[in-house]
Amino acid sequence: QQVTEAFKLITSDKKVLAILVNIFGGIMRCDVIAQGIVTAVKDLELKVPIVVRLQGTRVDDAKALITASGLKILACDDLDEAAKMVVKLSEIVSLAKQAHVDVKFQLPI
Repeated sequence: QQVTEAFKLITSDKKVLAILVNIFGGIMRCDVIAQGIVTAVKDLELKVPIVVRLQGTRVDDAKALITASGLKILACDDLDEAAKMVVKLSEIVSLAKQAHVDVKFQLPI
């Protein structure tokens, strides 16, 4: 529910072209966060690309949840890689908007 509210707030700004979620969870389990992300993306029917960098407890379970969801959520292990990826994706979305075309991302990339 907290993730859904956060995504609602973020996507209320039409200038948002992509979302980067960076979680370094020592106490909070990554699989719980991943489930929240998957639920939020489904409930809100988000169209913006989402890049997730999860590190911490139950990270493998989190990645499996994201993959099994079939949603266009890209999981990265490295924060630098995730940041570069979200910038690239936002540039693609921006160029598409300028050209008045729709872009759809499909995984695996």
